[in-house]
Amino acid sequence: MGSLDFYPEEMPKKVVSIETLSIDSTEVTNAQFAKFVAATGYVTRAERGLDETVAPEIPDELRVPGSLVFEPPDVLAGASPLTWWNFVEGANWRQPNGPESSIEGREIYPVVHIAIEDARAYAAWAGRRIPTEAEWEYAAQFNATFEGSPDANYWQGIFPV
Repeated sequence: MGSLDFYPEEMPKKVVSIETLSIDSTEVTNAQFAKFVAATGYVTRAERGLDETVAPEIPDELRVPGSLVFEPPDVLAGASPLTWWNFVEGANWRQPNGPESSIEGREIYPVVHIAIEDARAYAAWAGRRIPTEAEWEYAAQFNATFEGSPDANYWQGIFPV
């Protein structure tokens, strides 16, 4: 796993072994996450906001409940990809684009605005666990071998096309 060709965090390239692997074939859907929330009353990080112990350098206006939402700029030419993500107060898994949006009609879409702590809580409830980086890479490569083209960790072209 890893690469010497792209990003420093992907280095060094190394051999790893996977003893056993059990990974779902699709992302967790809104419907699946809704069942978890209904059964447990769980409240996600995006719904709670950030307290002062989490990244103390973050300004107070970004500590309110909400999340980053992908919003392409009106003018694409020369726009930095960093400007495509904006903090939207009230955005969360139930309201992915903010308070005026909903997941109605998107029940089979992957759940979004989920922090690692939320994913771990869901996985524990479902009797699962989060795959390790090595397991995820292996699964992505296996899928590419099995189906002929990778479906995960794969992107080609000019952002965002």
